[in-house]
Amino acid sequence: MTSNPIFTGAATALVTPLTRDGVDYENLGRLIDWQIEEGIDALVICGTTGEGSTLTDEEHRQVLEYSIERAAGRVPMIAGTGSNDTAYAIDMTRHACEMGYDGMLLVTPYYNKATQKGLIASFTAIADASSKPCILYNVPSRTGCSIEPSTYAALADHPMIQGIKEANGNISKIVETMALIGDKMDLYSGNDDQIVPLLSVGGSGVISVLSNIMPKETSLLCKKFFEGDIAGAAKMQFDYLELINALFCEVNPIPAKAAVAAMGFCENYVRLPLTVMESAHEENLLRLMRQHGLIG
Repeated sequence: MTSNPIFTGAATALVTPLTRDGVDYENLGRLIDWQIEEGIDALVICGTTGEGSTLTDEEHRQVLEYSIERAAGRVPMIAGTGSNDTAYAIDMTRHACEMGYDGMLLVTPYYNKATQKGLIASFTAIADASSKPCILYNVPSRTGCSIEPSTYAALADHPMIQGIKEANGNISKIVETMALIGDKMDLYSGNDDQIVPLLSVGGSGVISVLSNIMPKETSLLCKKFFEGDIAGAAKMQFDYLELINALFCEVNPIPAKAAVAAMGFCENYVRLPLTVMESAHEENLLRLMRQHGLIG
């Protein structure tokens, strides 16, 4: 862990409430307020779960601006500004810095991908343009592009590259990365089913989908670990595993949007190419949510 992490604990990769007419700002505000009241440690706006890839350029900026104003400094705020177009990512990063965001989340380039040399050049160019610390987001199952441990090591000394959101699922690679970077970067789990394993190798927390519906509990899981109650943290990890799996039984954020909608925080609407959850999957998700007392 670095000496001054952007956040420790749980950050919600927040869904963006949408309707056929556009962004539902009223419900976005309600969600932000509820998350903070429930004790979430930070919020990530316009990430994968926030459908950042299908927001228009104008919507992307407006959602970032609205969210930072609504949060009003109550928790650290992280802006999803990564792109497969480095120039666009630089532009969005500069805007988010000007808005007052505490950090940037930079996903690896998707579709066009990149070599490791290209990743170093792209992330360096974005970080050079940023006045706030950046978290690199590795999710090869979605992007087809993975950051190698040696690439993290090459980027670790950049003053604006401070964190890693790891969703590659490969614990051995993550251990190799942590052995190379030490305390130069903060590690955050990008998979809710691996929070405790990543904390155990020096992680600082999780950027979570689960916390869209269980912010208090996801934060508490991390707190238990940091306070030395490893068994308690592990028990929570096990207790929530079936619900976590249900939240990822279809492409994120399809199940997360259905879950948040079931709690009354938004309409169950996602933009194409995403479609609403298959009924059998949704029935199982709602059953598990009832078991956990999230809905009646």
